[in-house]
Amino acid sequence: MRRGLQWPGCRRDEEPGHMCGVAGVLDEAGSGDIEQHVIAMTEAVHHRGPDAGGYWTDPSAGVALGHRRLSVVDLSANGAQPMQSGCGQVVLVYNGEIYNAGDLRTELERAGRKFRGHSDTEVIVEGCAHWGVRTTAQRLIGMFAFAAWDRTSRQLTLVRDHLGIKPLYWGKLGSLFVFGSELRSLRAHPSWNPQVDRDSLATFMRYSFVPAPYSIYRDIWKLEPGCLLTVKRGSAPRVDRYWDAVAVSKEAKRKQFGGSAREAIDELDRLLRDAVGRAMVSDVPLGAFLSGGLDSSTVVAMMQAQSSRSVQTFTVGFTEGGYDEAEDARRVAACLGVDHTEIYINSADMISIVPTLSSIYDEPFADPSQIPTSLLSRVARKHVTVVLSGDGGDELFAGYTRYLWGDKYWRLATTLPRSVREGLTRSIACISPRTWDRLASIVPRRYRPRQFGEKVHKAADLFSQSSLADYYSSVIGKWDRPVEILPLSTILSTRSEQSALDATPDETVDRLRLMDVLTYLPDDVLTKVDRASMIVALETRVPLLDRRVAEFAWSLPKDMLIRNGVGKWLLRQVLYRYVPKAVVERPKTGFSVPLGEWLRGPLREWAEDLLSERALAASGLEPKPVRRLWEAIVSEKSWQHYALWNVLIYQDWVRKWSAAPL
Repeated sequence: MRRGLQWPGCRRDEEPGHMCGVAGVLDEAGSGDIEQHVIAMTEAVHHRGPDAGGYWTDPSAGVALGHRRLSVVDLSANGAQPMQSGCGQVVLVYNGEIYNAGDLRTELERAGRKFRGHSDTEVIVEGCAHWGVRTTAQRLIGMFAFAAWDRTSRQLTLVRDHLGIKPLYWGKLGSLFVFGSELRSLRAHPSWNPQVDRDSLATFMRYSFVPAPYSIYRDIWKLEPGCLLTVKRGSAPRVDRYWDAVAVSKEAKRKQFGGSAREAIDELDRLLRDAVGRAMVSDVPLGAFLSGGLDSSTVVAMMQAQSSRSVQTFTVGFTEGGYDEAEDARRVAACLGVDHTEIYINSADMISIVPTLSSIYDEPFADPSQIPTSLLSRVARKHVTVVLSGDGGDELFAGYTRYLWGDKYWRLATTLPRSVREGLTRSIACISPRTWDRLASIVPRRYRPRQFGEKVHKAADLFSQSSLADYYSSVIGKWDRPVEILPLSTILSTRSEQSALDATPDETVDRLRLMDVLTYLPDDVLTKVDRASMIVALETRVPLLDRRVAEFAWSLPKDMLIRNGVGKWLLRQVLYRYVPKAVVERPKTGFSVPLGEWLRGPLREWAEDLLSERALAASGLEPKPVRRLWEAIVSEKSWQHYALWNVLIYQDWVRKWSAAPL
């Protein structure tokens, strides 16, 4: 694809915005050089917007807004940020892409609003001035995080998109209210001095991420998806929801889709084609990640169906056996006729990323698939500026194994006496994951789940859990009892988690999907992709998470999600219209890395340094339990590599960011 290409069917008045970094300050005391401070905070996220930057201040109001811009459409003064509304009332800084900007612009023009350019930034700022911030946010289709300053009411409002695709942090530093796209913006302020929060750290050790609204620091927060925050000088920040996923899912389930299977397939096909088509608008080279799985294959198929030339796709292949999915992607690419780029890497390439992870993820984040995701982003950025990804399909259309196990065995498990269930768990767990892998080797690779042994052990935990919440925590959890290494700590619960459990008490699959959409999706999956891509100034769009697609997915009866023990039934039927079933049918894989082999081999020296008793004690962790696990992994007596990975990532993060001891 050539620079400047406009995809067929896209209108110039539907130009999307720009992936960016935003930052700002509201100084209640009216002291300090807010201009210099916001410049420093904005420059801290230069990587998110290397093409241009700007700031706006009103010293009398104590407010300063900053912006870094990665241009994916015409870079002109008319699209520069911070941007004021035509009436001068609202000033906006914004990170994201709005896919229905053309429709909203038409309404605003009819209402008398005048536009200077064609950016969706201007649509948001004019919408905020005309409809108000809440109504504007509710009407947007896309991914976004923005701050709007009302010059009349002297009120600052922060907004994060419906499903949490784009990040936004905020907090109080004494009399200062600060916000930014990443923690590094807040750190750049001279008043920065927060302490690591013990409970947030314990929660990270359990799940590999810190769930919103918490952050790793005391008194520093993430704005939750679908939320807006308002603050004025002299008053405390107030957070409320403009879009509630729990309420929306309940309403969708109440109005459950009642059409035939063919009608459901037609409707999902229509929604996805529209979502993908809107996400393809770009004036810079655009491509897609292609793993060969259902989700990315569907996105690429929809792209190619709406393009007059070959779509560029990217896959990273691994030389190590058992971890390579390039062959699967190659088959899909050949079937669709796309322009496919395949880069093979080895463990040495992936290991070279490890020392940089704490720079890429400036809050502790330990999903090991961050490593291949970072490499894939680097490869794609050499060719394109924008990529589409298939993230979100598993959560919306019931693709994870945990849904199938929860649905099939949860009710059975809860009917058995606890002693029997615990016995089953022990019986399964006494056989090592490696032995389970060997037993499964008689099954052809195409039909054999990757890391089968680890999945069997995870599934065994189902029988020993006393509630669905415990089951979910066990499935996504890593370190079983963080209090062992963090005495007096507590794993934090979120409003989202409890709301999901209460939402549909009689439907296990719906409850698990909703918990994922509220926590795991934004705080793990989307965080992973956002940081890995933005660190190399690559914009990633996720059309499966169009809120209209989400609302439709929640309206589906279970038999359109899971049939014959297989998830994503409806999404599969749509994909079969574009790609033969035989090309895409195989067990779910996902990005995996051979952590155990690395820790016993090329990463051993790095790990040993971080896990010394002195290093562990200095960062506030109890050394003995960690050392026991480390020695068991080295001697191949334990397979809890992911639990140890959480500790290693935290230790490395402490060194990188000079975090204060607990």
